[in-house]
Amino acid sequence: MIKSMTGYGKAEVSAAGKKITVEIRSLNSKQLDLSAKVPSLYRSLEYEIRNSVAKVMQRGKVDVFISFECEASASSATINSTLFGTYYRQLTAIAAEQQIPWNEQEIAATLPAILRLPEVVQNENATLSEEEQQAVFEAVKLALDHIEQFRIQEGDTLIHDLLRRVDKIRALKEEVTPYEKARTEQIKTRIRESIEAIGIPVDNNRLEQEMIFYIEKLDITEEKVRLENHCKYFHEVAASEEGVGRKLGFIAQEMGREINTLGSKANDATIQKLVVQMKDELEKIKEQVLNLL
Repeated sequence: MIKSMTGYGKAEVSAAGKKITVEIRSLNSKQLDLSAKVPSLYRSLEYEIRNSVAKVMQRGKVDVFISFECEASASSATINSTLFGTYYRQLTAIAAEQQIPWNEQEIAATLPAILRLPEVVQNENATLSEEEQQAVFEAVKLALDHIEQFRIQEGDTLIHDLLRRVDKIRALKEEVTPYEKARTEQIKTRIRESIEAIGIPVDNNRLEQEMIFYIEKLDITEEKVRLENHCKYFHEVAASEEGVGRKLGFIAQEMGREINTLGSKANDATIQKLVVQMKDELEKIKEQVLNLL
């Protein structure tokens, strides 16, 4: 099953008089880049939380945010007045230094912000119960389930777009065929006209041999066959494997090699236009593949 590296998942679980919230966000990245913001009360669980997230996410830039709120009926929170006073005095000093107005209205607006600063509001029951630990892990698991569903849906959309573009490249490749024979005749005609314009005698048999040798160098049959095989392989990998992002990226690179060679051998304006269209589709494929797990 193909997944995108981009996703978002959120879960809330209530336990031990608290509402525990877990948010997980992810973006594309070559490796797993995991960042976790965990309240100090849950610091002892961080290692296990990181392992759980890493096992599921595998790759990408992943941010985990965990927070909790005490329910009013069960709240045993207290305000650390010493720390509150320290923050307040620092803010007052900064306001005076920067000549910021500090009247009753500004103070009233600042107090709630101070209460949200680290460790100002503390729970009297600082020990972490088994029930609360399990609730944290449950919230993490639910958030991971949600982001997985998001990434699967996103991956399904991405792969359909990628396969459509691969098929477009195959169709453009087939459009090249009618121009190949005409191109060969045009090359022969140009060579003969150039020789006649110079006005030197030539051995027609030798000339024919040299033209065959020259035209063989411009033959694009091999490139078309290899490009077709790469397109088929892209479809096969997308349909049968998991974690295909890197592999599809490698296949796209090989497709690019054949398209570039085809363009360098084209020697025909119409074929060059088709090659440019193939390159345009391929660039979009390469951009999208970077988002796949």
